[in-house]
Amino acid sequence: MNDLVISCEKISKVYQDGQNQVEVLKGVDLALTQGEMLAIVGSSGSGKSTLLHILGTLDTASAGSAKIKNQDVAKLSRSQQAAFRNKNLGFIYQFHHLLMEFSAVENVAMPLLIKGLSAKEANKKALNMLDKVGLAHRSSHKPSALSGGERQRVAIARALVTEPALVLADEPTGNLDKQNAIKIYDLINQLNKSLNTSFVVVTHDLELADKLGKIAYLDDGKLTIKESSHVA
Repeated sequence: MNDLVISCEKISKVYQDGQNQVEVLKGVDLALTQGEMLAIVGSSGSGKSTLLHILGTLDTASAGSAKIKNQDVAKLSRSQQAAFRNKNLGFIYQFHHLLMEFSAVENVAMPLLIKGLSAKEANKKALNMLDKVGLAHRSSHKPSALSGGERQRVAIARALVTEPALVLADEPTGNLDKQNAIKIYDLINQLNKSLNTSFVVVTHDLELADKLGKIAYLDDGKLTIKESSHVA
């Protein structure tokens, strides 16, 4: 039996806009088990990134509970949340956010060094993860010497190197052409199968979203989930 990685109940998020209150999320329920993948789609400003940030402990809900690995993350202190993120979560963004002065392997090793591993062990694990994303031969190259698709694969390796239970991806292919975008989604599917890591991917591309196991539509602050018609 798979364990729940995400368990959210009645999540709402309200922002103050001058004298007005704007309710971005309205009682969102979400459950995801270990190894499942979910794509979240919706129009711009629908709250997709807000929901992702709440799941990633980067924002807090106005009401409701968000549990990751059975932990109510809102009840943790900031330092506890940082430690929780490092142990359990990986993040992939539209822009890779690699450190330009460091090589690919050094970028991937960074979360492990933060975790307290020795440089030797961190580099060994980082090289292994770069091999999984097909970039072992580019490990010594700095981001400036890599293509856009290669940089995003390095970012994926960095997100997965700590062996997190859950990876949160915000428009991971939004800065790539169609061919490279398809390669990234195929890679996510491959890594999901080999590592049993759960993925939540925010995207505007319905065709690519359909490659994942489930699709959630966020509209008017409410989330509706359906099974994908095709899993790559």
